[in-house]
Amino acid sequence: MPTKNPPFKIILGSSSKARRDILTEMGYEFTIMTADIDEKGIRREEPEDLVMALAEAKADAIVQRLPPGSRLEEDDSTTLLITADTVVVYRGIIREKPTSEKEAREFIKGYSGSHAAVVGSVVVTNLATGKRCGGWDSAEVYFLEIPDEVIDSLIDEGITFNVAGGLMLEHPLTLPFVDAVVGSTDTVMGLSKALTEKLLLEAL
Repeated sequence: MPTKNPPFKIILGSSSKARRDILTEMGYEFTIMTADIDEKGIRREEPEDLVMALAEAKADAIVQRLPPGSRLEEDDSTTLLITADTVVVYRGIIREKPTSEKEAREFIKGYSGSHAAVVGSVVVTNLATGKRCGGWDSAEVYFLEIPDEVIDSLIDEGITFNVAGGLMLEHPLTLPFVDAVVGSTDTVMGLSKALTEKLLLEAL
């Protein structure tokens, strides 16, 4: 997609490769800042509340780290900060990034021949005005039976530890075992395109 030339600059507050790829696909140029927050220290009962709270906490952490004079000032270009968070919900239980090989294996074996929901938030903060807009989207992923050797390979590669619920839809090992996605694939990958576009406009 050709690069857009919007009347604003973008900071992506995420180290996620999938989110970088999605925002690039959308035609935007951006810089990257990461938020070093204790995600486990933020708890909410509902997945929608949790992903919103985490995305807002990431935005707060990045705003605090910005050098003096780079925020809340009028310049020739508004800067919009995008933060996001994703969790997987399996049988009513919220799953974040697996913390051990055992947990990663349990997560992926559970999806085999079953399904899981993905809930993802997007928060856009206007650094010139302080205005913040946010929302969440969800999708369901249905899986075929995933062979043990594929699960072993995914865990050996280590990639499952970097993604919510150990679930990386776009991975070449995982993709053949995805039966159906109900909802937006980019939501599953970590950044809903439609929601992001909507919030970028709202935050101006």
